[in-house]
Amino acid sequence: MAHLLEHLLFKGSARHPNIKEEFTRRGARWNGTTSNDRTTYFETFAAGDDNLAWAIEMEADRMVNSFVSKQHLDSEMSVVRNEFELGENNPGSVLFERMQQAAYPWHNYGNPIIGMRSDIERVPIDRLQAFYRTWYQPDNAVLIVAGRFDEARALELVARHFGALPRPSRPLPALYTEEPTQDGERTVILRRSGDNPLVALMYRVPAGAHPDYAAVDVLTNVLGDTPSGRLHRALVQKGLASSVWGSERSLHDPGYVYFGAALDKSASLDKARDALIQAAESLRKDRITAEEVARARTALLNDSEKSQLDTGAFVRALSEFSAVGDWRLFFLYRDRLRRVGLEDVQRVAEHYLKPANRVLGVFVPTERPERAEIPAATGLEEALAAYRADDAKSLTLGEAFDPSPANIESRVLRRQLANGINAALLSKKTRGGRVVASLALHWGDEKSLFNREAACDFAGGMLSRGSRKHTRAQLKDAFDKLNATVSVGGEGASIEVRKENLAGALRLVAEALREPAFPPAEFDEMKRAAITGAEAQRTDPAALAGVRLARHLHLYPKGHPLYTPTIEERIEKLRAARLGDAEACYRDLFGATGADFAAVGEFDPGETARLVEELFGAWRTPLPFERVPARYFDRPAFENAFVTPDKANAVLRAGLNVRMRDDHPDYPAVTLANYLLGGPSTARVPVRVREKEGLSYSTYTTFNSSPFDESAEFRVASVFAPQNRDRVERAIREELERAVRAGFTASEVEEGRKSLLEARRMARTQDRALVGRLGSYLFAKRTFAWDIEFEAKIAALTADQVNAAFRQHIDPARLSVIVAGDFKKP
Repeated sequence: MAHLLEHLLFKGSARHPNIKEEFTRRGARWNGTTSNDRTTYFETFAAGDDNLAWAIEMEADRMVNSFVSKQHLDSEMSVVRNEFELGENNPGSVLFERMQQAAYPWHNYGNPIIGMRSDIERVPIDRLQAFYRTWYQPDNAVLIVAGRFDEARALELVARHFGALPRPSRPLPALYTEEPTQDGERTVILRRSGDNPLVALMYRVPAGAHPDYAAVDVLTNVLGDTPSGRLHRALVQKGLASSVWGSERSLHDPGYVYFGAALDKSASLDKARDALIQAAESLRKDRITAEEVARARTALLNDSEKSQLDTGAFVRALSEFSAVGDWRLFFLYRDRLRRVGLEDVQRVAEHYLKPANRVLGVFVPTERPERAEIPAATGLEEALAAYRADDAKSLTLGEAFDPSPANIESRVLRRQLANGINAALLSKKTRGGRVVASLALHWGDEKSLFNREAACDFAGGMLSRGSRKHTRAQLKDAFDKLNATVSVGGEGASIEVRKENLAGALRLVAEALREPAFPPAEFDEMKRAAITGAEAQRTDPAALAGVRLARHLHLYPKGHPLYTPTIEERIEKLRAARLGDAEACYRDLFGATGADFAAVGEFDPGETARLVEELFGAWRTPLPFERVPARYFDRPAFENAFVTPDKANAVLRAGLNVRMRDDHPDYPAVTLANYLLGGPSTARVPVRVREKEGLSYSTYTTFNSSPFDESAEFRVASVFAPQNRDRVERAIREELERAVRAGFTASEVEEGRKSLLEARRMARTQDRALVGRLGSYLFAKRTFAWDIEFEAKIAALTADQVNAAFRQHIDPARLSVIVAGDFKKP
């Protein structure tokens, strides 16, 4: 019920009858999520008193005045059911749910958060209304406001709107179910359609507020980390699995840790199962080391610090800890984590990771009574009564940055460095002194890349798997010590790091890019994982439909760099890949000549430019780079359907090609038309398919064009229950035809202009997005003057212009439609 109600609270109230439309008008990012212990609603707006006042008043209003009507339940039920079906397509998700049910046969944690199909379809509206009246009250809520705002004004608004809500007359119901101590091994075997086996373990552990939890978190990292964790060494490096994972769940009541492995279809499930259990439950003999604890603790503390630097992530973390027991647990947990020692981790490993506390889960090829007592989390009030954080260190705050294109352009420093490297540098104050940077490499041409897709993909993948100075694990540890989030590959690198560690992170990136070791064991591991992932696509509706649509719309010859292989062709290429071919691609093509470097944040532009020049100025690309042009293909309409047995969720992928570049006079109008048709959730297609007919959890349209080639793409995507295929296709086609026939109204165009421009403004407030824009503009030889001109054109558009451009370039009769799902079901 909690998840269904989450959906219904976006249906509005008498005072706010269309919340989603208001979000769109304000250019907000918004959503709601439901988990084991809580439902969270959040929205991010551009800073401003009007947005703040509206959001606080709206949240107070919908807390107690939402419609929660039978009409809305009837339309939204099938949307939630489609979301349920979406999860049913993933064997890993289903196995996880089944294991939870085995681990918690009595407690509600054993019930899937989204519910079962029959519950979704049959829940009475009066039950939902009663649930709403009971739990949606101010004495059961936590409000978090973060960002740039006037605190006194915010508190006044909270007091005015939430303080006016009547005090509930009912007491909050007491939850009385306590899961009994598990008294023996439990096994779940899942038999479903799919290609790759999975094996997983689940162990129950104390609640998130319990002092043991920090040690459990460290233990999970010691086992589950890639590439340093024990599971990775025991299964992946030995060829028993293609990948492993480890996670834990901090909950109000006793939670769980979850470990698992994904296997190549030819691997031995029995051997992988035995190795997984052995790695998790042999720690009494094969004891944990101080080095493992230190590495894991560093990684977890880095994550905690990073979350405080990102306002959105920090708010979400405080929300999660509020559900566990108190928002201050975020800091108490962090302080406990700092004090976790080897003895603590060894103790919890021996106490909780034992056979009697295990649930074994197996997806598709199964003792002695022993109990692990789960202690209650008691004494929280005493623990927090005189609690003070271990340190009172405050984060530096970022500046009030103006995200207008004109201001950004006035602050960007552009330079051309040695080796033709182009740099765009925007120095500004950021929260915590963070810097976001990217390096884009350009190499190869159509001839040198022909028939080398797999080899060059592997070449790029190997760059993060060890250098001549450091192994893969050592590189990861070095980045962790710098508290740097880094991605390295054939396309270059991205970096997010504190200002004082930027130089160190750049030097490590240069080492990874310029001095790769190409270790054979790492290549074999990466190859197995790639093959496993490709094999899983054979029965995945989204992959089947997406590949087929791309192959119809883009007729590049086989071997061309832009050719889309079939899934079987890709598997064949991956199996045939050799380490020597990857090394040859790197040796023949890779280099930094003409690379693009962009950075945003707190750094010295001059010092950073000199360092980039020092690190990459002499790394010359062996062959001149020449961009591979994308061609326009005039393709006829085409329809195809794939039957994927035992997949509860179906997908639709549709599209057509448009001969247009982004400097075409009609590009702004078609961009706005697409936004009105299927961009935000309040656009025509999602409103018709999801809101009115309740057929889909996600339906949208996209329109993408290039600054280089006349090869634009209009696309439609939808997920739905297989039995609703005809209704979904009909609804989408009817909305496309209506847009062409009747056009968009003047009021739609006016509101759409405002919303689209506000969404673009919001995107420029995100440093990661801003770095991406700076880098792409370097490659396209553009400045933010392009944004000024483009947004002026958007602001000036009329309904007649939008409709004329849409009719000229988007012809529904040319739309190709591919669907995939279990269409044999009634």
